[in-house]
Amino acid sequence: MPLVDIQLIKGVFTPEQKKNMIAKVTDAMVTVEGESMRGVTWVRVQEIESGDWAIGGKPLTSEAVRSMAAS
Repeated sequence: MPLVDIQLIKGVFTPEQKKNMIAKVTDAMVTVEGESMRGVTWVRVQEIESGDWAIGGKPLTSEAVRSMAAS
């Protein structure tokens, strides 16, 4: 039974987008493992507070991520 963790910066994705991620990740796992594994494929979305995630030593905020996505 697979467990997939998705870690996101809090406040970047809407509840609908997170629901879509869960569905698509589950579908991807089922493509690899077979339909019989759908019911036992776990997907967890973990949200990290804005500013508590850093890249290259620089904290990344939800505002910065939304700005990157818009450009």
